Amino acid sequence: MADERAQKKLAKGRHVSALKRQRQNETRRERNRATRSRIRTAVRNVETTKTREALAIALPLLDRAVNKGLLPRARASHLTSRLTRLVVQKTA
Repeated sequence: MADERAQKKLAKGRHVSALKRQRQNETRRERNRATRSRIRTAVRNVETTKTREALAIALPLLDRAVNKGLLPRARASHLTSRLTRLVVQKTA
């Protein structure tokens, strides 16, 4: 019964599932943007400070992004290697 009322309110050609999908996509887009921004900031912080503390913050963010499907595994691996090398060269 509730579905019938919801269907009547929709414009022609709109489906409840499409509207739900649209809401989900918007939520995910905002979350992904925030996460990407956090990663970029952490990477930039490692590049400028070259400290182990900054690296310890950036690496889990990269790993989490890979697990969530936000970053390709190879890109995260490349960044991890580059940042680690940067910090090791600076401290050595």
